[in-house]
Amino acid sequence: MKILFLPAWFPSEVNPLSGVFIREHARAASLYNDIVVVYAYHSPGRKIKGLYEASEAIEDGIRTVRVRYRSPSAKGDSSVSRLLRLWSTLSYLRRFMRQGWRPDIIHAHVYSAALPALILGRLYRIPVVITEHWSWFILHKLTWERRLAARFVLNRAKVVLPVSEHLRRQIEAYGIKNDLQIVPNVVNTELFHPSPDQDSEEGIKRLLLVANLSPEKGIPYLLQALSQIKERRSDFSLDVIGEGAKRAKREDYDQTASNLGLAQIVRFHGAKPKEEVAEFMKSCHFFVQSSLFETFGVVYIEAMACGKPVIATDIPGPNEFINSDVGILVPPKDVNALAEAIDFMLDHYQDYSAEKIATYAREKFSYEAVGKRLDGIYQEVLTLFSKEGKRCRVK
Repeated sequence: MKILFLPAWFPSEVNPLSGVFIREHARAASLYNDIVVVYAYHSPGRKIKGLYEASEAIEDGIRTVRVRYRSPSAKGDSSVSRLLRLWSTLSYLRRFMRQGWRPDIIHAHVYSAALPALILGRLYRIPVVITEHWSWFILHKLTWERRLAARFVLNRAKVVLPVSEHLRRQIEAYGIKNDLQIVPNVVNTELFHPSPDQDSEEGIKRLLLVANLSPEKGIPYLLQALSQIKERRSDFSLDVIGEGAKRAKREDYDQTASNLGLAQIVRFHGAKPKEEVAEFMKSCHFFVQSSLFETFGVVYIEAMACGKPVIATDIPGPNEFINSDVGILVPPKDVNALAEAIDFMLDHYQDYSAEKIATYAREKFSYEAVGKRLDGIYQEVLTLFSKEGKRCRVK
């Protein structure tokens, strides 16, 4: 089948890390179907001739078009911007169809990209599928305008695909009454996989945290837990991969670690590309994250794909797939429970089977697993659409 991906977020020169999980969905879907990605976005500070400009490339075997449009607003969220986004996307769909490539399904990612998808679907009688990733549903941050928009588009898709059960429940709480089916995020098991155990340097067990350094990640609770453990043992270190934003800078967390006497134990490395993150995960002994909130938690399944046991907080998202065979769940904000779990894992991480953990992650979250799941949904949607008598070929 030919599937047109229309993401609200996607890696670009503006933000290379934006929507990387959507790109992974596209890679998974491309194992079984012909995927084309059209990402229309506002590019601030870039001089654009005309209303929009575009670049096209084959990335991981996927035809990927990035359309940069002008915008009268700094954030690119004005009515004019939305019209330019729709017009540029429509222009490229027409171009594809003139070239003989007509999508069987339009797959939007995030509801804000779904309105152009629905308009195109109505114009060309193509069914629309929407995957929802946005944490604002869970955090209840949607304004009344966004709520109306979300209800409008999500209730008109053929199927809505939240990435977790918790996100599904929160979407339904906004009045969305549609067919909602869970399709989780993806891990690249070619990049994240077990490697031979490496000897500890002087018996030091290496802990790893990979996260945006934001308040939602609960990093101060982790540092306090490590400070407690340091009072009775010193055979561990923590590597932290990630960068902070305005509210929480890396330097601030570094200073907190120093104040707790952890300057020689905790090392902040900043943001790293996926390839380097994978190497850190392969060489650590276990993964730990003390989040207060997650929509899903891709870093957990990346660590598990490397065969590493994980310590996580017992919050919706991670608690849907982390069990006693792969790690430990502790209550959020509970420093004592977190310290106890880390103390236990320092002595028992080797009791967890790296092969079983990696197999579990691969069977649930690999390109093959998620791609096959998407393929089945696409086939169901087309069958239903055909039975409804709404599908027709437009030349």
